[in-house]
Amino acid sequence: MEYISATSGMASEIYNVLHTAIKTIYPKYYPQEVVDFFCRHHSKEHILDGIASGNMGVLVYDDVIVGTGCFDENHITGVYVLPSYQNQGCGSYIIKCLETEIAKTHDTAVLDASLPAVFLYEHRGYKTVGHGICELENDVKLVYEIMEKELKAE
Repeated sequence: MEYISATSGMASEIYNVLHTAIKTIYPKYYPQEVVDFFCRHHSKEHILDGIASGNMGVLVYDDVIVGTGCFDENHITGVYVLPSYQNQGCGSYIIKCLETEIAKTHDTAVLDASLPAVFLYEHRGYKTVGHGICELENDVKLVYEIMEKELKAE
């Protein structure tokens, strides 16, 4: 398992990781409008912007991209792992790599956790500091946890 910087040539594989995870996991927690919102949000253009920022990486396992992570300043903006590789430490490994980068310039990492990811982040030492809500179409609400973790204490 190796976490490396994402390149533009990986955009299609990253898109596959994101959309496979979203379409497989999110319907268990959220209505279809939320699934559609996340799929639209994680467009190829958005992925290319993340790659261009230099803050997006991929987790490679046996020459396959099985996960991805991204951050902006001290905000972890996304961690996704293919469903068949979940519950094997991949997400925790990506988070650890993101925290290492964030800790170079910040004392705290923050993130907006989807309902399926809250337990993963709690396991990694994150604490809920607030709750967010986003109004979507058809009067559907996307709810999420705002979480943070002190990094310098480790």
